Amino acid sequence: MTVLLLALAGSVVAAVAIGPADIAPAELAASVWSHLTGAATGLTPLRDAIIWEGRVPRVLTAAAVGGGLALCGAVMQALTRNPLADPYLLGLSSGASTGAVIVIVLGAAVALPFAAFAGALLALTLTLGLARAAGSAGATAVVLAGLAVSAVLAALTSLVIFWSATNDSYREILSWLLGSLGGADWADAALAGVAVVVCAVPLLAAARPLDTLVLGDTAAEALGIPVTRLRVLLFVCTALLTGALVAVSGSIGFVGLILPHAVRAVVGARHRALLPVSFLAGAVFLIWADTIARTVFEPRELPVGIVTALIGGPVFALLMLRMRKSRA
Repeated sequence: MTVLLLALAGSVVAAVAIGPADIAPAELAASVWSHLTGAATGLTPLRDAIIWEGRVPRVLTAAAVGGGLALCGAVMQALTRNPLADPYLLGLSSGASTGAVIVIVLGAAVALPFAAFAGALLALTLTLGLARAAGSAGATAVVLAGLAVSAVLAALTSLVIFWSATNDSYREILSWLLGSLGGADWADAALAGVAVVVCAVPLLAAARPLDTLVLGDTAAEALGIPVTRLRVLLFVCTALLTGALVAVSGSIGFVGLILPHAVRAVVGARHRALLPVSFLAGAVFLIWADTIARTVFEPRELPVGIVTALIGGPVFALLMLRMRKSRA
């Protein structure tokens, strides 16, 4: 844990320093100290703006989004007992995308965070409602219902884009759907940070019940765990957190799927270690993925969702091969 905390701090400093304008750690420290205390920076206004208005909020947003998505993925894999579960499996991302695209097309981008929240919650409600209507709120029924809801909402998003998007909004929608931190500012960093603080506490506190839930619903209930109530509570927390993170970053895949698996191979399956380590590992991963996205093809900048997909796709294939070998 200490190693990852140091890695996170080092990654923040290094990511702020890397870019078209090289920033020394002393300049970063001077800018942060100046804005916290009101002291003079000794920097030019341009370099201070690059640090304080550009890179620092972007790197902090990347850390919050990466950590939050990885945490959500680890919790969902336990709730559904499905190793391929992540915030996208239950339709949360599709719901948030639908809400966000609708307000972008309507020209009301200021309401995008609320629309993403509402879309994620609507998707969760539809998923749980469909699972119950099918006669079960168990893990398998919830996963299948999530897939159905996700497919419908993805189709609805495509219909809205096809029917209503104009030339001006196509680029914004495409960038958002691919996942990008290019426009991250202090408001985005604050929104993602507050969402992580509010939602991560109950998720981290559920480590012990999640260890029990992995044994199965019947065994968990026999040990005194209120399975249905716990599952709904944690699903709502993950929906709120996913909606907030998707609102500031767009759809960034594979973080919630891959990072918990990588962490589990190192620290084991106990959630007391798995959940916080997944959060830290996800934060470090997305900081560097975003740094690659904005620097490798300078002056062009890739949506960070493309980078996570290019990394996550091969890793996902290796995981499938490993699972096949373990079953053989």
